[in-house]
Amino acid sequence: MAYQDRMPIGELARLTGTKVNTIRFYETEGVLHQPLRTAAGRRVYNDADVRRLTFVRKGRDLGFSLNTVRKMLALADHPYQSCKAVDGIAREQIAAIDQKITDLTNLRGELDRIIKACENGIVADCKILDALTLPTMRLA
Repeated sequence: MAYQDRMPIGELARLTGTKVNTIRFYETEGVLHQPLRTAAGRRVYNDADVRRLTFVRKGRDLGFSLNTVRKMLALADHPYQSCKAVDGIAREQIAAIDQKITDLTNLRGELDRIIKACENGIVADCKILDALTLPTMRLA
């Protein structure tokens, strides 16, 4: 897919679905290269910037941290090496997602348990509010 060779930051933002402030942040963080500038000092971007920012966006959408995206970009800069490291990073992400699912499932179970202990009485006797304020309270 070919885009114009010299586009302003607003066009890069539109093409990638990224806010202008986020693009500037990624530049500051070194995830995106510092852009070329016009004689008037305006940032200009090209196809490579669209591809790189798209990579960053998709990586972030998959839950990768900015540091992990940075590592994957460094690996992508060497296209003829083994992709074993990239595979490892993706597998670590799956493990992290699985842990989050477990944690959320446990959290849901705890909320279900608290709700079942609720007797729909008055707020002063509310087991849900008690569970939030009493550090060691066990319901049931």
